[in-house]
Amino acid sequence: MVTISSKYTGQKHCEATHGPSQSTIQTDAPKDNQGLGETFSPTDLVATAVGTCILTTVAIHAEKENISIVGATSYTEKVMTPPPRRIASLKTVCKFPNSIPEEFKKRIPEIANNCPVKKSLHPDVEVPVEILFV
Repeated sequence: MVTISSKYTGQKHCEATHGPSQSTIQTDAPKDNQGLGETFSPTDLVATAVGTCILTTVAIHAEKENISIVGATSYTEKVMTPPPRRIASLKTVCKFPNSIPEEFKKRIPEIANNCPVKKSLHPDVEVPVEILFV
């Protein structure tokens, strides 16, 4: 179990602290929702979680086979619905090194689509994942 503690600091800003490491992040409401847009919004963190979870989950599987995905990237485009606001879609494009063995390349889409964050999202949130090799 991991705990995250959060504190509201004013002007739609919060500071969250990761219990085990004590590292912190700040959030702000986006400009289109009464915030200053100075840093990640809470829904931006959900988009960030999708991309980083896919990369991390693929890395876990790759490392078991002594395959490196160092340099792999993800790009997630977050789309919000009109009020009542919620995340409508998190289109994600992942780029992996072309040097990855062909047999492992074939498994990446399934691994990516089964990352814990993606599996935890409500089914109404569209999360298409495109896998590219560069």
